[in-house]
Amino acid sequence: MNLRLLSKLLGIIAFLIGATMFFSLPWAYPGLGMRLHPDAVLSKGFETRGFLALLCSIGVCFAVGGWLWWMGRRAEGRLLHKEAMAIVGLSWMLATVLGALPFSLAGVYQGPSLRLLEPGEPPSIQHSDRLWGFRQTQWSEVPPVTPTQYRLLLALAEQNARGLSEDGLIAATNDPRAVAELHSLATRQPWSDVIFSPNDPRRPLAPPDRKGHYRIRWVRMSIFDSLFESQSGFSTTGATVISDLEDPHLVPHCLLFWRSSTHFLGGLGIIVLFVAVLGQGSAGKALMRAEMPGPSKEGSTARMQHTAWIFTAIYCALNLVLTLLLWAEGLSIFDALCHAFGTMATGGFSTWNKSLGHFDSRLIEYTVVVFMLLAGTNFTLLYYILVRRQPGVLWKDTEWRVYMALILGITVIILMFGIAHNDFPGASLFQKIESGVRYGLFQVVAIITTTGYGTHDFDSWSSVGRGILFLLMFVGGCAGSTGGGLKVIRHILFLSIMRLEVERSFRPLVVRPLRLAGTPVDDPDLRRNIMVYFCLILVIFVFSWLFVVTFEPDSTWGARSIEHKLVDSASSVAATLNNIGPGLGTVGATQNYGHFSPLSKLLFTWLMMVGRVEIFVILVLFMPSFWRSH
Repeated sequence: MNLRLLSKLLGIIAFLIGATMFFSLPWAYPGLGMRLHPDAVLSKGFETRGFLALLCSIGVCFAVGGWLWWMGRRAEGRLLHKEAMAIVGLSWMLATVLGALPFSLAGVYQGPSLRLLEPGEPPSIQHSDRLWGFRQTQWSEVPPVTPTQYRLLLALAEQNARGLSEDGLIAATNDPRAVAELHSLATRQPWSDVIFSPNDPRRPLAPPDRKGHYRIRWVRMSIFDSLFESQSGFSTTGATVISDLEDPHLVPHCLLFWRSSTHFLGGLGIIVLFVAVLGQGSAGKALMRAEMPGPSKEGSTARMQHTAWIFTAIYCALNLVLTLLLWAEGLSIFDALCHAFGTMATGGFSTWNKSLGHFDSRLIEYTVVVFMLLAGTNFTLLYYILVRRQPGVLWKDTEWRVYMALILGITVIILMFGIAHNDFPGASLFQKIESGVRYGLFQVVAIITTTGYGTHDFDSWSSVGRGILFLLMFVGGCAGSTGGGLKVIRHILFLSIMRLEVERSFRPLVVRPLRLAGTPVDDPDLRRNIMVYFCLILVIFVFSWLFVVTFEPDSTWGARSIEHKLVDSASSVAATLNNIGPGLGTVGATQNYGHFSPLSKLLFTWLMMVGRVEIFVILVLFMPSFWRSH
């Protein structure tokens, strides 16, 4: 293993990540980060906290990059296949750590320190301790509160970090004794650590519009939260631990832009952009094959750097076109850019708590559906369509035909069962069909492309619809796209292999080649690779599911929801392993991953990395024999 060469290339990648952070700095100015929606909470001034966090992070990136480059300045030799695998795997780990710095240094608030489940059920309070020397947060149940206290706490929780004034508290609860009751509760343990009264000397500094408010204490992101958020961005998963994205006092706009920028970098792949800029000669082919998930196909040109440039140009052009369209459809330039990054990278990070459903616009939703379909398509096909003007290649491509057939077929099934079970709103049958097509199509495309955007709470659908979406998480987009998951082509080949094996059981003397679209597949190792890949995914899924079931505390669900632990754990593992983002139950479309324990968050972080990059690239890093010279 050429460690000096690895160090030099990793240093350059650290420079690339630090340079990308510069583009997030201007959004600290309130004029640029302004949102057009009337419900938006606007920054009252310059976002000093986010700006300084980004500056410090840039300094760390350049310091780390300079040190790694200096260590490998005398590197000799070519980048071989083993080094290419190492550089891809290590670059994603390095990006995860560096990308987490702005969240940690800015002290981004992850969520409230209080979880209210159902009336009469014990609430949970978040407290801090240490794990491996790092601050972490854990949930612990406290005795149940009275119905009156529950209404008071619920009224505060619904206001997030804004809180309520005394008059607002009385109006929200319609109880003139609300202030005295809440003040009495805030003076007793453990509630004195959760509720801040207006004159509490321990309360953090509040914006002028929140002074004199009763507020629930919010918890800052731990290092485990920051790593999770960073990897979720780079792996284009779109899962989050942040409960309120709309309050710039909790999450500065400039950090929201950095959060979406990780999608832009991870969408096409850090290494693809690296090869596009620096080339790396003959090693570029090995780097791109190790980086881009899915069975390898022939590039559109002979030179891999030229191919990387073409893919990068198409990717950037589609981002630009979608940004302009969303801007024209009423989004601010800030929201348009962030949602374009999330769409073309099939990531799913939004700048609003309700994701794209916040805008409640059919035009915006159908526009995003079209670009999600493009993002889930093999970029080689897009090259032939956009550059060579040969749209006929789409219909000749077996994978793309199956990809589209799956989307249309599953949308029809979800539409039929959804109407039968009243999953979609509407007073008449026509209105239910219209809303079913709107929400059903969007959610099917968002799941199969692994984008994970939401416009409707699909977790409230019938068991049939939820079950179909869960299975759809294991499909993914086309090979060579920005989507995650197992990829459609692998499922096509897997079914072909299974058919041949079944035939071989009763015709052992018949030898048939593996065919794709009627053409024999020349790769002799492909059959074994496909079977091994599916087996590895199954093993990783099962053991990860058992890990979450075993080690995640029952308090994450509460006494009345503990029966959902098995399904919710499986859903969270599937959603992170396949880079979907939202899952079912406790990680559903309206929930997040902030309430999970640090160990589970570390597992999800690793699963997101395994799902985004070729699985072998990550697994080989943990094999001692991989690092030996011979």
